[in-house]
Amino acid sequence: MAGLGRVCLLLALAVCAYGVCASLYGVRSGRVEFSASGRRSVYALALILTVAFAVLEAAFLRNDFAFNTVADTSSRTTPAAYRAAAVWASQEGSLLLWAWLLSLWSSLALFLTRKRMRDIASYATAILLGLGGFFVALMLFYANPFATTRPAPVEGVGLDPLLRFPTMMIHPPMLYSGYTLCTIPLAFGMGALLARRVDADWIKAIRRFAFAAWLFLGVGILLGARWSYAELGWGGYWGWDAVENASLMPWLTGTAFLHSLMIQEKRGMLKVWNVSLVLATGTLAIMGTFLVRSGILSSIHAFGGATLGVPFVVLIGGLIAGSIYLVVSRRDMLRSQHRLDSLLSREAMFLANNVVLVGLCFVIFWGTYFPLISEALTGREASVGPPWFDRYTVPLALILVLLSGIGPVIAWRRATLANARRNFLAPTLLALLTLLVLLGAGVGDRPGAIAMFCCAAFVFGSIGQEFFRGVRARRAMAGERAPVALLALVRRNRRRYGGYVVHLGIAVLFIGVAASSSFQHASELGLSPGHSTRVGAYTVRYVRPTATITPKYDAAHTGSTLALGAVLDVSKGGRHVATLNPSEGFYASQDASQGSVGSLIGGQPVSHISMDAGVTRDVWSAIQPNIEAPALQRILKAGNRTLPPQDGLLAIGVLARAYLQHPPQAQFHLIVSPLVMWIWIGGLIVFGGGLIAIWPAPSAVRRRVGARSRARAVRGLARA
Repeated sequence: MAGLGRVCLLLALAVCAYGVCASLYGVRSGRVEFSASGRRSVYALALILTVAFAVLEAAFLRNDFAFNTVADTSSRTTPAAYRAAAVWASQEGSLLLWAWLLSLWSSLALFLTRKRMRDIASYATAILLGLGGFFVALMLFYANPFATTRPAPVEGVGLDPLLRFPTMMIHPPMLYSGYTLCTIPLAFGMGALLARRVDADWIKAIRRFAFAAWLFLGVGILLGARWSYAELGWGGYWGWDAVENASLMPWLTGTAFLHSLMIQEKRGMLKVWNVSLVLATGTLAIMGTFLVRSGILSSIHAFGGATLGVPFVVLIGGLIAGSIYLVVSRRDMLRSQHRLDSLLSREAMFLANNVVLVGLCFVIFWGTYFPLISEALTGREASVGPPWFDRYTVPLALILVLLSGIGPVIAWRRATLANARRNFLAPTLLALLTLLVLLGAGVGDRPGAIAMFCCAAFVFGSIGQEFFRGVRARRAMAGERAPVALLALVRRNRRRYGGYVVHLGIAVLFIGVAASSSFQHASELGLSPGHSTRVGAYTVRYVRPTATITPKYDAAHTGSTLALGAVLDVSKGGRHVATLNPSEGFYASQDASQGSVGSLIGGQPVSHISMDAGVTRDVWSAIQPNIEAPALQRILKAGNRTLPPQDGLLAIGVLARAYLQHPPQAQFHLIVSPLVMWIWIGGLIVFGGGLIAIWPAPSAVRRRVGARSRARAVRGLARA
């Protein structure tokens, strides 16, 4: 099977090379048949990589440890669902997933545009096949997923315990789908510049792909934040990690593009801005992939393959240079048809929104790459932490939320005083009322959070007002009940009202961020059984220790050999609120020098948090048991001296019993965070609004079906 996979990679590289040449020759010579052949090369690439991916997936599912990547990231004790997801836990498997998804999305985009913009599509085909060939070449020459070892190991290393979490089964495919979808607008944008066709046609062709990229990236980012919050044991959902930032940057520029493309479609403006945003988003997506795989920046998310750094730098350098050349050389063709009529207009607000989004992206870019910049200039690597990011991103985020309430309701071209009063009176009053309520509640010492709550209230007022007016008008015209009128209103203009829902979701999400970061109570301390501590308004009492032994052949969910934890009683005002059971899992190590017993628990320990989540607050807990206590260490050393490997669990059982009978003091990390759940609720609202906006209207589908039917009828008459 490994031989079939290697053959697939060789065929894929050959198909990419042929398709690039055929597409370029077809568009330069006017030979349509060669352009069509290039497009079919993308379909062939998708088929070949589907076979290759299936081969690797089958190797994981049947525990074929002759495959090096299977031996390194899976084991017989890994549950089947996680074995299936372990394909993208490795450097090699993730590259194959990236190339496969790229081929699938490229095939869809080229199929949908097969009878339109043939010159632009031919250039786009060549660019997409070039990117596909790049990733296939990486697999062939640097990180081959089908490399094998004979004789095969009896057992694999196993999946990293941190990745044994349900969202991690879909988080990477979501992010990779977002990254690869970003290359579709990149390719068509470059194709439009190369073909010297910079009207709005190419934007209409890739609009849904740009929206899908934004949606997939956003869902992937949110799933990653949830994983961080619920699995990593540090208590946060965003730490300004380099790989976190790498996924956020193309999402920000993609958001800016989705706003400004409406201005080009409606007014013929911002052509330079739009094409630049498209090229920047695609390049940032490749840079995000580079950060994960190059090993140049340390991150819990990153792979260690430093050998991939040079090829990625060459690719990114080529993309940046090519983008700058194309935009500069076509600047005369990219002149806007109209000028900005007023600073008080929807165009101006969208432009300001884009400036803020790009500013956020620049701040994050600078903070992320500052270690590399510092090392290049001074020879010493320096880095910036969350306080530096917060200093610049918080004010920009406030402006962004405020603009998301102004932009959708202000008039196009020029807003009059009467129009502004009509649109902004109610939202402003709601924001002022929110301010008075918050000051009355005694939270005036958190100005950043208060400002965010007031901006969010402004958004609720402005968007809610638009829905109210639309429903009222619909009821007056059609006599429908309010729910029916609301549904009909959204169905008639999905992009507009889907966008409104997205803005509401963003406001809700930022409320959760502001509340949980500004009003959080946290405590890190040592406790012994029977002792208590206060965290905010809650009392947390360490009731008793817990210990669980998992046989190696029954690793089930976590795969830990030993889990030591605690039972915590959480109360408020003397009333029981929740019982928490945090633990820390100890995993087997491949280091035989740790001894027959020590190697069973000598791997990297992983915290398994426990929390009581609610609409108003989360009570979160993690534990770090003291495995280094002298009594426990004596048991380990005695077991290492006297027991063979097959009997090592006996000593682990004695150790667990000793821990329960005479528990040493354990370190606890306890957090009470308000409104954290609203981050996830806001994300769901954004996701729902995105689906509404991207979903084709039934009338549009009927028009397309009718047009195809008429075209077939005309062709039939012509043949007759």
